[in-house]
Amino acid sequence: MGPEVSAHVKRHFDEFYEANPFLALLGVRVTSYERGRVRLDMDVKHEHTNVHCIAHGGVAATMVDTAMGIACFTCDKGVVTLEMNMSFIRPVFEGRVFAEGVVIHDGKRTMVCEGRVFGEDGELCLKSVGTFYVVRDFIANPEE
Repeated sequence: MGPEVSAHVKRHFDEFYEANPFLALLGVRVTSYERGRVRLDMDVKHEHTNVHCIAHGGVAATMVDTAMGIACFTCDKGVVTLEMNMSFIRPVFEGRVFAEGVVIHDGKRTMVCEGRVFGEDGELCLKSVGTFYVVRDFIANPEE
């Protein structure tokens, strides 16, 4: 097990992410997290695919953006995405897929993360780097 998250993260995790209606609509689940790192799982179904019978790029983009954002949250920061670069390496097919987000820079005003999406076979499908603007520091301003 990696670094522990704060009591704040443990206390508020459900209300910030597991109660998120968009993630519920897609069926995205947080399966593990520690400070600066998260894993999400999703069952890609036919309704998530495009005319080419592969997951719509927006599904993979949502997964990686969410994984990186939650990784920031585990560092006691509320963030919004400033920019995100994605390289689609191979298609995401129907089945159980997962995304990982890792914080690589934990700054006062911005954070930088790496994210990846893997297919059911464990092969890398998407690689991303994102920059996030810190809108809330839960440790410095716990009552906001």
